[in-house]
Amino acid sequence: MSTTREHSEARLLVPSLMFIALVVAAVASLGTPLITSVATTFHVSLDSAQWTLTIALLSGAIATPVLGRLGAGPHRRATILVTLAVVVAGSALTVLPLPFAWLLAGRAAQGVGLGLTALMMGVARDHLPEARSAATIALISVVSIIGVGVGYPLAALLAELGGVRAAYGLGLVVTAAAFLTAWRSMPEAPEGRSAHLDVAGAVVLAAALLLVLFLAGERNLWSRHLAVAAGLAVVAVVLLCVWAVVELRSTTPLVDVRAVRHPAVAGANLAMFVGGIGMYLLLTLITRYAQTPHGAGYGFGLTTFVAGLVLIPFSVLGFVAGKLTPRVRTRIADPLLLAGSAVVVGGGFALFAAARSDLAELFAAMGVLGFGVGGFSAAMPGVILAVTPKSETSSAMSFNYVVRSVGYSVGSAIGGLILAAGTGPGHLFPDDSAYTTAALVGIGAMAITTLTSLALARRRSSETNP
Repeated sequence: MSTTREHSEARLLVPSLMFIALVVAAVASLGTPLITSVATTFHVSLDSAQWTLTIALLSGAIATPVLGRLGAGPHRRATILVTLAVVVAGSALTVLPLPFAWLLAGRAAQGVGLGLTALMMGVARDHLPEARSAATIALISVVSIIGVGVGYPLAALLAELGGVRAAYGLGLVVTAAAFLTAWRSMPEAPEGRSAHLDVAGAVVLAAALLLVLFLAGERNLWSRHLAVAAGLAVVAVVLLCVWAVVELRSTTPLVDVRAVRHPAVAGANLAMFVGGIGMYLLLTLITRYAQTPHGAGYGFGLTTFVAGLVLIPFSVLGFVAGKLTPRVRTRIADPLLLAGSAVVVGGGFALFAAARSDLAELFAAMGVLGFGVGGFSAAMPGVILAVTPKSETSSAMSFNYVVRSVGYSVGSAIGGLILAAGTGPGHLFPDDSAYTTAALVGIGAMAITTLTSLALARRRSSETNP
C-alpha cells in the first residue's frame, strides 16, 4: 500500500513541477502584451506602463538567489508554498480596482515567483531517479522559457475581450491553481540539509541587480543623461565586486562563488549571459516588427493578440527541442548541444535578416528561435549540475537564472538602442535597415556563445580523455 502511494506521488510530482514552472513564467510575462491597455486604463504614460513588466523581472532577479539558498535547506516545501502565496496575493492586487501603484506592487509580487524554477529543479533532482530527474530538469528549464509564448496570446485576447483586469484575472486563477498543486504534491527536503541566509550578501546583490536591470530598461537615460547612466553603471560594477568579496569570506554564502568559478560553471554562465542577450533580442525584434503598421514602409500592423500568435511556433518547437534533448544527450555532450543550439538561434537571426517581407517568414524565424532556445535551455542544467552537489542544485541554478535575466534585459536594451538609433528625426518608427543591423549584432552574440560552448566541450573532453 505504501509503495503504491509513493509511486502515485512520484507520478504526480513531474507534471506538478512542470505546471508550477510554466505558471510562474507565464504570469511574470503578462506585462508584455498589456502595456498599452494598462496605459489607457490607468491614464499613465507608456514608459510608466512598461514598469508592469520591468518590476516583475526586477523582483524575480532579486528573489531568485535568495529562494535558491532557502530551497537548499530543510524548509524547501515551506519556501515554495510561501512564495506561491505571495504570488497569489500579488495576482489579487492586479485584479482589484486599485490605483496604479498597487498594480505595480502586485506585479512585483508576481515576479517573485520566477525564483521558484530553480527550486523545482532541486525537488526533481532529490526525489526522482537520476535518468528521469535529468529529463525533468531539462523540461523545467524549457518550460520556464516558453511560458512567455503561452501567456502572451491568452493575455492579449482577454485584454481585447474584457479589458486589462480580465487578463490579469487569468494570472490569479492559474497562480491559485499552482499553489494548490504545490500544497498537494511538494515533498519535504531530504533530512540533514541546512541553509543559512547570508543577509549582507543578499542586500548587496539586490542593490547591484536593481541598478543593472534599471539601466538596461531605462534606454532614455543613456541617450539623455549619459554621465549619470555611466556613473550608475560604475556603482553597479563596484557593488558586484563587493558582493563577490563578501561571498568569498562568508561561511554561509548566498551563492557559492567558489563553485561558480569552476571553469564548467563559469563558462556555462558566460554562455547563458551572451546567449540570453541574443535570444531575447530576436524575440523582441520579431514581435515589434510584426506590430509595426504598414505606413512605416514595412511591418504587418498586427494587433497585440495576433502578434501573440506569432509566438506559438516559438513555444511549440521549443517544447519539441526540450523533449528531444534528453535523448540526444546520451550521444552528444551537453556543451556541444549548447553550441549546436546557439548555431540554430544564429540561423534564426540570419533568416530574419534575409527574409521578413512575408508573415510566414516571421513564423519560420520564430520557430527556429524556439527550437534553438529549447535545446539551449534543456542542455544548460546538465553542464552546471555535472559539477554541482545535489544539495546545491537550487542555489547553482538560481544563479544561472539571474545571469539569464540580466542577459535578457541587456538584449532588450540593445535592441531598443539600435532601433532608436535607426529612427530618423521626426519619425515614429525606425528604418527597416535598423532591424538588419540588430540581427547582425545578434548573430555576433550567438557566435560568441557558440565559441564559449565549444571551449567547454573541449575542456570536458580533455578531462574525460587525459
